[in-house]
Amino acid sequence: MPSLLRTRVTQDLRIRNYSEKSVSIYVRCIAEFAKYFRRSPEGLNEGHIREYQRYLVEEKKASWSFFNQTVCALRFLYNKTLKKDWPVEHIPFPRREKRLPVVLSTEEVSKVFSGVRTVKSRTILQTMYASGLRLMEALNLRPSDIDSARMTIRVRQGKGRQDRYVTLSPTLLETLRDYYRTYRPEGEWLFPNRERTGKTDPTSIQRACRKAARTAGLAKRVTTHMMRHSFATHLLEAGVDLRTIQILLGHGSLNTTALYLHVAVGGAKPRPPRPQMVDLLALTKTLPEK
Repeated sequence: MPSLLRTRVTQDLRIRNYSEKSVSIYVRCIAEFAKYFRRSPEGLNEGHIREYQRYLVEEKKASWSFFNQTVCALRFLYNKTLKKDWPVEHIPFPRREKRLPVVLSTEEVSKVFSGVRTVKSRTILQTMYASGLRLMEALNLRPSDIDSARMTIRVRQGKGRQDRYVTLSPTLLETLRDYYRTYRPEGEWLFPNRERTGKTDPTSIQRACRKAARTAGLAKRVTTHMMRHSFATHLLEAGVDLRTIQILLGHGSLNTTALYLHVAVGGAKPRPPRPQMVDLLALTKTLPEK
C-alpha cells in the first residue's frame, strides 16, 4: 500500500476516534489486500474485493475474525477515505462462527494462580478473574482506579472506548494491597513494566498464564481471556442475574452475555436473583491444596 494512502487511512481513522489497536488492524488488512494484487487499492474495485474474499475463505482458510476485520477495513477505505460511488455496503460480511467459550472450573483457576511464579503476573490474572476484565483493561489500570471506599474499579476506555465500573471484591482488594506493598509501583500504571517506563507487556502475562497451566497439568489450552469467560460463567452458576453480568462485562447486547447460559452448569434453569455480588477470588483461596 502506498505510504501516502496509508497516512490518509490512518488519519481518517484517528479523526473518527478509532483506537490505536483498530487503526493498526485496519491498516494491516488493507496492506494485505494490496499485497495480494500487487497494486494500490485506489486502482481496485468490487470485483477485486470479491476475488480477495474468495481467496481468504477457500485458500487461506482465514478465521472469521480476520475475515470480518478485512471487510470492515475495506468498507472504511472505499467509503470514508477513497469515497467511491459504488455501493460499498454491498461488500458482504461472513456468517459468524458459533463457538462456545472454553471455561475453567474454580479448581482449575486456583491451580493456574498457584502455578504463576511472579506476584505481579498472578495479581493481574486474579484481577481479571475477580472483575471480569479483559487483559488490556487490567493492564490499563491506574492506582487511582481502585476505589476502596465504594468497592469499585474504574475501567477506562474499554472495548468500544467505553468507560464502566466493576465490583471490587474484598478478597481482590486485599490481594491488590499485598501486591502494592510488595511491588511498590510508581508512576502512572498499577502494573508497570520492569523498567517502570510504561505498562506491562501483555505478551508476558499471556506467556505466564500458559506456563502456569502446563505446570498445573491442565489439559485445556489456557489463555488469559479464559479468566473473563470463567468470571461470567461462575457468577451465572452462583445465581447472579444475566443483566448484572452484562453490565460488569461491558457487553452492548444481552444476547452476547446469554452465550454463557450454554456453558454454565444448570445455566438455563430459572433461579431467584442473588442480591449481592459473589467474591469469586475468595472461593479459589479456600480450596484445599492438592
